[in-house]
Amino acid sequence: MLPINIHDLLHQRTIEGERVEYKAGWSPESVLHTMCAFANDFNNLGGGYLVMGVEERDGRPVLPPKGLAPEAVDAILKELLNLGNAAIQPQYHPITAVYQVQKRTVLALWAPGGETRPYKARKSLSRKSTDWAYFIRKHSCTVRAKGADERELLSLAATVPYDDRFNQTAVLDDLSPWLIEQYLKDVGSELAADARDMGREELGRRMNIVGGPSEAPFPKNVGLLFFNDEPGRFFPATQIDVVWFPEGPGGDRFEEKIFQGPLGRITRDAVDYINRMFLREVVIKHPGRAEAQRFWNFPHAAIEEAVVNAVYHRSYEIREPIEVRISPDELTVLSFPGPDRSIRMNDLRTGQAISRRYRNRRIGEFLKELELTEGRSTGIPKVLRAMRSNGSPEPIFDTDAERTYFLIRLPVHPLARPEPVAREAPREVGYLEAHHVSEQPARQWGAPEKGVRSASTEEALLHFLHNAPLSKTELAAALGRKSITGALNRVVRSLLKDGLIEYTLPHKPNSRMQKYRLTPQGAARLFHARRDRP
Repeated sequence: MLPINIHDLLHQRTIEGERVEYKAGWSPESVLHTMCAFANDFNNLGGGYLVMGVEERDGRPVLPPKGLAPEAVDAILKELLNLGNAAIQPQYHPITAVYQVQKRTVLALWAPGGETRPYKARKSLSRKSTDWAYFIRKHSCTVRAKGADERELLSLAATVPYDDRFNQTAVLDDLSPWLIEQYLKDVGSELAADARDMGREELGRRMNIVGGPSEAPFPKNVGLLFFNDEPGRFFPATQIDVVWFPEGPGGDRFEEKIFQGPLGRITRDAVDYINRMFLREVVIKHPGRAEAQRFWNFPHAAIEEAVVNAVYHRSYEIREPIEVRISPDELTVLSFPGPDRSIRMNDLRTGQAISRRYRNRRIGEFLKELELTEGRSTGIPKVLRAMRSNGSPEPIFDTDAERTYFLIRLPVHPLARPEPVAREAPREVGYLEAHHVSEQPARQWGAPEKGVRSASTEEALLHFLHNAPLSKTELAAALGRKSITGALNRVVRSLLKDGLIEYTLPHKPNSRMQKYRLTPQGAARLFHARRDRP
């Protein structure tokens, strides 16, 4: 059995990609090259799966499968063994399993990223050919590594990531069968049904969390991180600290909760705790409008991606925990070390960075199976999208010149005045209650006297425009005026001049369809005005 459910893989019509390939029949040379590419794991995705006996159309499996002749499977397995010994260097052997899918025989190979990459394979299995070449995956294709790709692959020689190394201070009994079984059930693996009948070594080797010779097997670091109740015994400071500063970082009070245990568990528990205790939905009701405006002080999706990103990319050789600091103004996630030097910070801040170096490819593999991450450089873009969708300010990504740390700052929503108390249950608050504003905003924010620029009127207009673009007529109505006044025109012109609002139709300032919308500077001004309110 393999770590994934092949039946689900086929029936969900999973498209071919860098980790999955379908073949209608047995083609030894093509299988050899794809097996070599998965073993090289050029993008550190954890290898891949090759399914034989299944045709593909437009990259998707065709069902019912074509199938393999049952009597031919044993010969194919023997030939695979010979290919792994003589046609690929260093020697490499995938894990295989035979399935019956809709009464057809299907052979699946799991080829995890090899420990002794780079691997090269014979270009041709013809007896006359003696040439060898390196193969890698590019999207859904197996290609020969050439030029810069070949040089980059060679640079990975003899480098086994820390999470994939044997841990010689541990023994097989340090792996918890119960945690392994729970994981296999969570990801829907067929291996879960047989897990109880297997010994730790056999089960560990099936999951590639145990290595070494049969006479002296050792757990791998990734196995201890996910399947030991106290991974901190082997990797000190493997924990997530959530710290709440009700008065801000400079205040005298703070509350701390520490999450320790298997990586999958503490990641989910920490995110759930933050969501339950510190996230608040704000509801703003508008006069004359049926639909209320809703947003969160911090969007859940951005927090989840930031925390998972830290778990995925931190170093477990550095004795520093992941720290999540929450204050009324922002939420920050700090981890060590920083991004790989190949990543430019400008690209990272705009969501354009693509990493080809994953510090913990095996950890990423397990997080992907738990559906906590995609492992495709999508974490930072998701944080950006979640903040924008919530109407929050842009997140801030920070590190130093030596890339010794990585800090993600998530500013609070400008209109959310978060004062969460960890012991209170979350509740919805209206705008007036959250900001201590009078229940008669039209009178409080009335138009100023002639020649006087009213700060309260400016604040009112910024608030109204934060909800949606409005015309002058709509702004007048929101202020409780029956028509557009000269005072309103003066305030609008001042806000335009200061860059706090802008036209929706900048090239047609006098258009009857013209409206006004808040700029980022206006949102910041509104935030500071609310924060400074006694």
